[in-house]
Amino acid sequence: MQEPEVVNQTAPFSRFEWLIAWRYLRARRADGGVSVMTWISLIGIMLAVAALIITLAVRAGFRAEFVDTILGANAHVTIYNSAALNEGGQPSRVIEDYTERAEAIRQVPGVIRVAPLVKGQVMTNHGQQNAFAQVFGIARDDLAAIPRIANPETADGDLADFDRGIAVGREVARTLGVGLGDTIKLISPNGAKTAFGTSPRVNAYEVTYIFTAGRYDIDNTRIYMPFTEAQSYFNREGVADELEVMVAEPESVRDLTIPLLEAGGDRTMIWTWQDASGGFLRALEIEDNVMFVLMSVLVLVASLNIISGLVMLVKNKGRDIGILRTMGLTEGAVMRVFFICGALVGVIGTIFGVIAGCLFAIYFDQILAIVNGASGGDVWDASVRGIYKLPAKLELSDVLVSVALSLFLSFVVTIFPARRAARMNPVEALRYE
Repeated sequence: MQEPEVVNQTAPFSRFEWLIAWRYLRARRADGGVSVMTWISLIGIMLAVAALIITLAVRAGFRAEFVDTILGANAHVTIYNSAALNEGGQPSRVIEDYTERAEAIRQVPGVIRVAPLVKGQVMTNHGQQNAFAQVFGIARDDLAAIPRIANPETADGDLADFDRGIAVGREVARTLGVGLGDTIKLISPNGAKTAFGTSPRVNAYEVTYIFTAGRYDIDNTRIYMPFTEAQSYFNREGVADELEVMVAEPESVRDLTIPLLEAGGDRTMIWTWQDASGGFLRALEIEDNVMFVLMSVLVLVASLNIISGLVMLVKNKGRDIGILRTMGLTEGAVMRVFFICGALVGVIGTIFGVIAGCLFAIYFDQILAIVNGASGGDVWDASVRGIYKLPAKLELSDVLVSVALSLFLSFVVTIFPARRAARMNPVEALRYE
């Protein structure tokens, strides 16, 4: 009895399928190719992927810079008292036992620094120039532990001289027109109490340190004064207004809420950096999601160009499809040939897009500086944006998301024209040949 003949079938995505697809892609239009549409599709995907990577990098860089300026110049947690009536019958929030309470809070696991503060608002004056400022009374060692303030690369002066003067933000110094060694007047409406009422207090201080915190609103309003001098100036002898707490993990600061309240005592209240900036960060997160969706649509539109190119390719190669089918090529093989055509465009465009996007993100500062110089310096206004620079932070996860999205859309849109080619009737394709 004769055994049935075994038909050998080639494995999917065999070498000949890749060779046919590559030949179709690089064929000239005169030979039935669609090289122009191929180049348009490839360039479109490349630009869309690059734009998506750049957008994600700038988004990540802006958030990182904004959060770093918050955590590097402000308290991660502010400890203050609930209001209570003082001896004069007035509501007061001052902390009398700030030394003991600071020591108790310092023992909480995760807390790395606790500093008592005296805070007040003043009017500053130098010559004919005046400006509003917020004064922070703080010890020199505690001020030296604030990263953004004590950075010697961005500051002028020496913190060793802080006890004999004050430290001012760079924008405050610019507004008043002062430099190191100059003297400015601080005017507080809540000065000395006399029989005729409270008279404004006017003291002159030498500028011994000029800092840049990286945030315009901080540099434009903040002044640091030695703690004991601030107690005297703001009538806070023997007390503090609040405690500034720094923690090891700022992003997880809410986990320390209960321990900090327990360590602080009955009247303790807390205000975290997330409470202060949570609204802006949530708005920034929503904006990030919207931008990602919009840029994803751009990638989809660029991927749709592949359909146009493949539809034209299938139409031009109708005779070839008919011949291949009569030679024994299966529908699946034909579909894979044209799927490879579209997929190659998507893959090559994605690769070039990743290279372009990563290079743009890496050299973003230089590119922005060139654009800023060409436009007269109005591209990035710190007084409006809040921070002085717009950094780009390239993250592997963002690049992988961009690559995955581009390849997924490219492969999906390729399936439809590839199926059309596979289902083409070879008799109809060769009828008029």
